[in-house]
Amino acid sequence: MKNKGQSDRLTVQQIANDGVIGIFDENAQIHDASVAYTSSVAHMMLTNEYPKLKFRYRASLLKHEINDALQRIDSTLGQTLFLKSASIKPDGGIVEVLDDHGDWRVILVSEAKYQGKDIDNIKEGVLVGKNKDQMLMAAGNAIERAHKNIREIANFMLLERYFPYVLFLEGSNFLTQNITIDRPDGSVYTIAYDNGTLNRLDRLTAANYGMPINTNLCENKFVSGNGLTIMLQAASIYTKGDGGHWDQREMLDIMISIAKTSLRMLGQDLFKQLTNS
Repeated sequence: MKNKGQSDRLTVQQIANDGVIGIFDENAQIHDASVAYTSSVAHMMLTNEYPKLKFRYRASLLKHEINDALQRIDSTLGQTLFLKSASIKPDGGIVEVLDDHGDWRVILVSEAKYQGKDIDNIKEGVLVGKNKDQMLMAAGNAIERAHKNIREIANFMLLERYFPYVLFLEGSNFLTQNITIDRPDGSVYTIAYDNGTLNRLDRLTAANYGMPINTNLCENKFVSGNGLTIMLQAASIYTKGDGGHWDQREMLDIMISIAKTSLRMLGQDLFKQLTNS
């Protein structure tokens, strides 16, 4: 993400430390704020809050691990792999917990997407387009990788009853309301949230079946139709619909909420660890 100051980073560090443990060294304190940094804070906070559980954080997931998980469900699945080193790397990495059976279970996957600089451009009086004569830039397609990663994690977690994938959106391509911006020449310009040239939210709600955004959808939903019961794995999509920027405290609260939902869903498989002294 962008425009995060050192004060935000230090605030998150203090929240995570909570007067108990120190997490980050001097170099980390000045590292650029990002969803990966905040996810690592969430990992350490969970470790502190649940000392009887063992957590781990990793930056990527190998494609062959996904295929292995699919083959354990059905031997006809997970057969195709062209590059042995192929992997996915969500922006915020992956947090897992060790269950009573010795298996690592995913409890948090986070991704961040910033798309659309129109707000900043208008504030600075910058015109865009081929001839530098337009106020707005047509939206790009940077969000496609998010769909790929969501699908891959869904394959990996096909047997789970929860789906802890959270996507943080920021930028003028993800507005949910009109915003009015002051230009350097004293005039004002209003960006309409439903401008089809800009808004890309509808391209992402395919990942949550059109359910509400800014909502924790970690617990899978079961729907019935035509005599079938279908489990839906929905990504939890959060957006700064007013054109603002995510601060780490906000992202951290959402990540912890998602992770705790995962732990609740895994309660039976974590029972021994949670109850043994």
